[in-house]
Amino acid sequence: MGAAQGSTATKPATGLRLGAIFFKYRDILFPVALLALAFGTRPRLFLGEARSDVLLDWAGVALAAAGQLIRAMTIGLEYITRGGRNKQVYAKSLVVGGVFSHCRNPLYLGNILGILGMMLIHNGIWMYAIGVPYFALAYASIIAEEERYLRGRFGAEYDEYCRRVPRLWVRPAGLIRTLRSAPFQWKRLVAKEYGTTFSGSSAVLGLLVLERFRLDAYAGARGAVTVIVAVWGVLLLGYLTARVLKKQGRLDDNN
Repeated sequence: MGAAQGSTATKPATGLRLGAIFFKYRDILFPVALLALAFGTRPRLFLGEARSDVLLDWAGVALAAAGQLIRAMTIGLEYITRGGRNKQVYAKSLVVGGVFSHCRNPLYLGNILGILGMMLIHNGIWMYAIGVPYFALAYASIIAEEERYLRGRFGAEYDEYCRRVPRLWVRPAGLIRTLRSAPFQWKRLVAKEYGTTFSGSSAVLGLLVLERFRLDAYAGARGAVTVIVAVWGVLLLGYLTARVLKKQGRLDDNN
């Protein structure tokens, strides 16, 4: 969903539709669900042994990193108001440039890849059995709510946009040209995304540590925890630096 500049106001989406509820409370519902699944269900060794499980962990990390990369490209090229208005779906104008010209919901795609990456790392039966349908329902409901709003607000313009651009996968044709077509806004990316990047990375690293303490196969290989904690320390330093720079106004676009 996109929101950019404009002056015309339209009443935000209201009501008790499931998508509106997930949209409004997603900052609470999604982390709580992941934490409950991570600590309330048992991780499982892939193919029953540590070596294969490490390979699956790397696959999960790569998937989560790919999701974050998609988010970074999206925000660096053309930012949108992600929180809606008063925690309700809202858009001043329809954003169709940047990565949005290749995928209608690139930020949600990035989120979904990140969640799937975490599920692979955990690899628990109940993580999949509960987590996959829960997050599928949540994002399907949110996207449907946003589409309902955008179609009602922008009508034929939005219908034409939907005809050209896929909902939840990136159309590769012309993507490189799009990435080169405009200057990348690094300051905006850091200012808007440093918190999300840190929390997502912390969740991934936390899952890696958790399974090394909960699975007997890792009993002799917990030295890896030291490396994981060191990586988290670097990320924490980056998070604190970005936070200070933002508070000082050094990440403003006019600096």
